[in-house]
Amino acid sequence: MLLSRPARAFTVLLFAAILGSLLPATAAQAADRAVQGGRLDWGIKSSFQSYVTGPIAQGNWKLTGGAATVGGSQFRFHSAQGSYDPASGAFTAGFTGGVRFLGHRKSDGTHELDLTIGRPRVRIEGGRGTLHADMASKAKGSGQVTSSSQVPLASLDLSGIDMRGGGSPISLTNVPATLTSQGARAFAGYYTAGTPLDPISLTVDVKAAAEPTATTSAEPSATASVTGSAAPGGFRDGAVDWGVRRTFREYVTGSIAQGRWTLSAGAQDGGALFRFPSGKGTYDPKEQTLDADFAGSVRFTGTHIDLALGKVSVTVTGGRGTLSADVTSAGRTEKAVPLITFTARDFAPKNGLAVLTEAPATLTEGGAKAFGGMYKAGTEMDPVSLAVAVDAKAQLPALPDLGSDTKPSAPASASASGPAAASASADPAKAAASKDSSATTTATYIALGAGALLAAAIAVYVVRRRRTTTPAA
Repeated sequence: MLLSRPARAFTVLLFAAILGSLLPATAAQAADRAVQGGRLDWGIKSSFQSYVTGPIAQGNWKLTGGAATVGGSQFRFHSAQGSYDPASGAFTAGFTGGVRFLGHRKSDGTHELDLTIGRPRVRIEGGRGTLHADMASKAKGSGQVTSSSQVPLASLDLSGIDMRGGGSPISLTNVPATLTSQGARAFAGYYTAGTPLDPISLTVDVKAAAEPTATTSAEPSATASVTGSAAPGGFRDGAVDWGVRRTFREYVTGSIAQGRWTLSAGAQDGGALFRFPSGKGTYDPKEQTLDADFAGSVRFTGTHIDLALGKVSVTVTGGRGTLSADVTSAGRTEKAVPLITFTARDFAPKNGLAVLTEAPATLTEGGAKAFGGMYKAGTEMDPVSLAVAVDAKAQLPALPDLGSDTKPSAPASASASGPAAASASADPAKAAASKDSSATTTATYIALGAGALLAAAIAVYVVRRRRTTTPAA
């Protein structure tokens, strides 16, 4: 039976109205959600680490971009950014930080082995996963240096992992990784394609889809009404980030000292660094000078260790900076001890914010005494990051999301699990299956309802057509 053009139009409109009333919830559920905050733990390849620091290469590795170490053999990359689609399971998360391996030092001070891996990014789509990273390496033998951005370094084995229907946070634990052919080339020929790498673990936060908000012409809020710049010589807010020294933190929490650190008075823990916030003092943007005090303190305790650093202050002048603090040890406090000096070039404000990022720092004579002779004056300490806001609209950089736990956890709300993540208290696979079943059932009802109404529409049209076309008796 063929329908006339008006009947077809009526049927299409009716069908569209039916679907339009039933599908918005499904469409909203499928919208991408932002990945914001989280960390990736990866040892790259433990045997490679041992080779670099062993008796043959006699080298070391250095962290860049705020990366940290956890568990002694894993590198932690922080501050995840990306997207997640709970309907399809498509997932992208890029992380900050890097690690540089150096070995086989030559007489001219350079190294035959020189490999940097940074900004790892995990991509999952269609059940397949890949880890990308920025790579810079010196080829084995020829010494040719190559740099590549976002090389597909490792393929990820997602067997048994269902990424669909997840919430926040999303956790993946001990996902097997294998070197790709592109990764083998970027790895300077030390390993061939197909070589197993260390497994990866990640935990990221997913922001719920934003609700649309209507804009009105209401009076501006009190927050929005704060405009302008700080008074001459002053600034509105400031913070200094410093991890003291990586090896010192590892010693405190290691098997010898068996200690820990505690924060107070507003200090914040970034896992590999500490933030001392609420800066107050004076800043001259023209001369690029600063004299500021910050809140917070950190205390290290353990076997034969009891050291507290508080009332942190920073001065910057002539392109050099000094970080000082009150030092408490063995029950005695020495005030305003200059602990480290650091480079402070280009400390002029941009868009209302003056920033120094990971400025190299060295220990002073006073700092060497504060650490009880553990390190000599001139020892390289963790770099310093400093931010000063001179404008009300300027926001301080976020504290890198490194976390202070030494092992990634599998939270009950995890939405993806692997063979080694079975300890999660909820079964994400069942939850995803339940959501898939619900979606399938909903789709079935939509199809049945639409089909029934479509059949009814056709029946109405047929009856109407018979009434208008049947000849009189």
